[in-house]
Amino acid sequence: MSLRMASLILGLYEDWCRLDERIETVTGEIEKLSQVEATCRRLMSVPGIGSLISTGIVAAIGTGEAFERGRDFAAWLGLVPRQHSTGGRTILGRISKRGSKYLRTLLIQAAKVLLMRPHNWSRYSFGAWLKTASERLHRNKLAVALANKLARIAWSVLRNDNAFDTHLEAAAI
Repeated sequence: MSLRMASLILGLYEDWCRLDERIETVTGEIEKLSQVEATCRRLMSVPGIGSLISTGIVAAIGTGEAFERGRDFAAWLGLVPRQHSTGGRTILGRISKRGSKYLRTLLIQAAKVLLMRPHNWSRYSFGAWLKTASERLHRNKLAVALANKLARIAWSVLRNDNAFDTHLEAAAI
């Protein structure tokens, strides 16, 4: 390897290291913000939703007042199937992919992480639904359906000012 090539690669490596440091700094700021903001803390009570998703949702919709119901929020994210109706028969298609691609992607990734841990499903109020849905749906469809459910739950948490599954915690005490 020539000296010129080695210095070029070394410069690119240093750029990469600086970028990694910047990413860690911004990630730390997001995590601190999510711990300070009460709405973010409530959102993080939803399984799969961490500091990045919670701050993204709060930044995008605030308290969710722009949406009348959770389905509207999920539709805004593009997590509901397209519908084609003919002769009184509704045909469901692929997800619409409209709205916020960033949040949609984060929620689908969160859903995929939850799907990797089936031993934890019984801990959630939607665990029974998840178990039956996993038996009849392809893994990718299941991830989108779970992301849709997480979006609806997140909207409900924002609108009702309650953490997720507080009624289950009260019943356990």
